[in-house]
Amino acid sequence: MTDVITQPTQTVTATGPNYGLTKFLDPLRIPPLVRPHSWWHQDEITINMTTARTRLHSQLPATTVWAYEGQFPGPTIEVRSGKRLRIAWSNDIEGTIPLVAVQAPLVPPNPNPANSPGYRNADGTLPEHVKIIEGVAELPAWTVVHLHGAMTGGGNDGWAHNATLAGHAQLTEYPNVQPSTTLWYHDHAMAVTRFNVHAGLAGLYLVRDREEDTLELPGGDHEIPLIIADRNLDTDPGTGALTGQLLFKVPYVLANGAMIPFTGPFNVVNGVIWPHLDVDARWYRFRVVNAANSRFYRLNLIDEAGTVRNEAVRIIGTDGGLLPKPASVPADGLVLAPAERADVLIDFSRFKGQRLRLTNTGSAVEPDLMEFRVENRDRHDSFTLPEKVSTSYKRLSHDSPELAEHDHVFVATVPQGTEGEAHPQMWELQEVPDEEVPAEFPSAGIIQVTDPADGKVRTFRKVASLFDDTNTFFIDHGRWAVWNLIHLGGPTHPMHIHMSQFQLLTRREYSDTELTTFDVETGGTTAPLPAPAVGRPLEAYEEGWKDVFQLQAGEWLTVAGLFEGATGQFMYHCHILDHEDEGMMRPFVVHPPEVSRFHIHPGHPHGEH
Repeated sequence: MTDVITQPTQTVTATGPNYGLTKFLDPLRIPPLVRPHSWWHQDEITINMTTARTRLHSQLPATTVWAYEGQFPGPTIEVRSGKRLRIAWSNDIEGTIPLVAVQAPLVPPNPNPANSPGYRNADGTLPEHVKIIEGVAELPAWTVVHLHGAMTGGGNDGWAHNATLAGHAQLTEYPNVQPSTTLWYHDHAMAVTRFNVHAGLAGLYLVRDREEDTLELPGGDHEIPLIIADRNLDTDPGTGALTGQLLFKVPYVLANGAMIPFTGPFNVVNGVIWPHLDVDARWYRFRVVNAANSRFYRLNLIDEAGTVRNEAVRIIGTDGGLLPKPASVPADGLVLAPAERADVLIDFSRFKGQRLRLTNTGSAVEPDLMEFRVENRDRHDSFTLPEKVSTSYKRLSHDSPELAEHDHVFVATVPQGTEGEAHPQMWELQEVPDEEVPAEFPSAGIIQVTDPADGKVRTFRKVASLFDDTNTFFIDHGRWAVWNLIHLGGPTHPMHIHMSQFQLLTRREYSDTELTTFDVETGGTTAPLPAPAVGRPLEAYEEGWKDVFQLQAGEWLTVAGLFEGATGQFMYHCHILDHEDEGMMRPFVVHPPEVSRFHIHPGHPHGEH
């Protein structure tokens, strides 16, 4: 077991402001950097997963975590575009998962139980209706690493069933044939991803290229990862003191037992609760990742007077690479869903001698994430904000020549309660021939929509919803595909598609009244949904290359990606990890078109042309 402990512990009672912890007391930890030794050639490295002990705050006892190279978060791996890297992810973890998992009832108007530490009465007993989640305490270290956003073959992508136990290694190869971008790696084991990531298995992976080099962006000590997440901690029943033990406490609805995804009262940045960072009065570059299980972050830079100072911030990149030009932060802040990334520049020369906070504005719990402390002196800075960033970027539209021939994929997300299910679901859809359209509606698993392109009614049938249902989506290698993501009610889903990077083409939306056309009890529409209206306007940064899309209730998104450079079986899913583990994940296949003609399977030989 690795120990990352530098200070003696203190006893902190989880009462009062900030649960007894001093804000901005500890410096931000910077994950160590791992560069392949043969910088310009193929290389092989080993990353060890171990059980480690670390301090999330200097006033807390040590917390046991699972960690890559004993670090929470793991080391930042940096590679050159086009230079192949092989990694052996060695599972050297000892023992069972280092967290306590419980359910606590959500009983309005009482506060959300997830927003407070601990779960036991003073005498150590469980409060009424609080339940231990059976089986979690016995979970072994069964892990598989997914390099999120990587264009790599299906055998290297971190297939959820291909996890390994302690004493074994997962061997992967990453071609890194993609532009400069911010990727991240994390666990993806079937049905237990939410627990494994919560235990600490996440880290950053950077791809560099010549286009980025020419920009001479802030680097070295002035380029810093910010891996943001939230956690909860247990308390000692007798004293009420925070123990440092990770607590996975989720609310559930008493009436039907439906669990609500995890959120916690403690925000961590690079594994530290409420850290501070001393900065020079100059430009900095931050690689921001939302690594939370389910929390959405609305990020704003706030000065000591409480004024939003986002005019000093520019977004230069998203999930899949650099933007064509710097983008301003939206008026109400930069919203990052779980697994979304942002490449951000901040000009601290405007704030000499001041302190600023990075906040999650609008949060129901503590909004502060971290503090920046700006030196009180002038600093020479050779960097100037460029007018253009990526000259290789090209904006796509439905009329782009690249999309003249493409596949269509249709996916619907349906609300909790559909067909009696306790969780939201994700349905794969195939169009129904006219002669098979039901005579009466609603009909289970049948959805009718009006195509906004031509006004025609199209009828779709649910053909799969569980991960282990048969494959129904087959895409030819080298072909573009437009994914139609339709949200028929429920919470916002951050939809992640593996293997490629995508552009958001259109965002349309149904009204709440129109959504009532979907009959939850039957699981089908009572009448054709009308053509959706134009939805929320796209922010400038949303036009970048991405692999995660925020799909809000009533929205119909179209996203386009090229499935080239890798083949095999891949996954797509909601990146709220609780939803993913509860069934909102499905496979798809990319194969050579020459092979597809010989492949016999139910449904179409590949996506609808």
